[in-house]
Amino acid sequence: MKKIIITLGDPYGIGPEVTFKALKKLNAKDAAFTLIGDVDAFKKSGALEGNISYINITSNYRAPQKREPSKRGGEISFKAVEKAIALTEELKADALITAPISKEAWQSAGVKYMGHTEILRERAGNPGALMMFRSGRLCCGLVTEHYALKDLSEAITKERIKEAAKTLAAQIAPEALIEISALNPHGGDGGKIGSEEIKTIIPAVRELQEAGINAAGPYPVDALWLRHINAKNDAVLMMYHDAALLGLKLAAKEPVIHITAGLKFLRLSPAHGTAFDIAGQNAANESSMLAAIEYALQRKQ
Repeated sequence: MKKIIITLGDPYGIGPEVTFKALKKLNAKDAAFTLIGDVDAFKKSGALEGNISYINITSNYRAPQKREPSKRGGEISFKAVEKAIALTEELKADALITAPISKEAWQSAGVKYMGHTEILRERAGNPGALMMFRSGRLCCGLVTEHYALKDLSEAITKERIKEAAKTLAAQIAPEALIEISALNPHGGDGGKIGSEEIKTIIPAVRELQEAGINAAGPYPVDALWLRHINAKNDAVLMMYHDAALLGLKLAAKEPVIHITAGLKFLRLSPAHGTAFDIAGQNAANESSMLAAIEYALQRKQ
């Protein structure tokens, strides 16, 4: 029986609702789920049958006046993640799935981490763990994540590109063709628009090939997404957040899921945020959470 741990995310966002809706739709007799977070927020959606256990997380902060980022929501969602990381390793769980948190709420509660990926890297064993996304056969990884555009040139290094490409290939298959994006428009136009392609990205691709990784590039971002949509490669590696997410969400025909690759365990999440504006209205779409749970159940260890 597969063991899946799910954190419920910010109790004032849509995390509890999409988790409930996804589990209600799921027909998983051979799985046991442990839900961690504000259990009362989850149970407001109704009751569920099956192999489900609960760990309730509380806070001394007051509840906010309305559904918005709050110290209480930040503390509960962060403590849930801390507990889940420890429990996932202790129980040797098959996967950890995290419902959305609010970075603003974490900050207001005094949490030092930007989000899930940062704490998972520190506490689950790999400082180079990769942020990647899947939607059906579409698959993309990120060299950098939450960086201001002005900081990208310094953040993108040859070693960072190589490590990301190797982790992405390991997540898919050793022979997978990983095509790598440029940073600048038109791939830098031979250095006329920018020099990152010449100085950093091309040398990284060459060294990956020499190491036996099936890598190619760099390609301009628009051309690379067209190649991926037309099945010319197995996955794409983008230099920064919006280059990956914009193309993926426009091209995706199936729900998008987020994967943190390279950890001691499989970590997944829906590819959306807390959506405070629709929380509590039974209006949230659970398809991404459902896809994340189904991926965890179907993936071979």
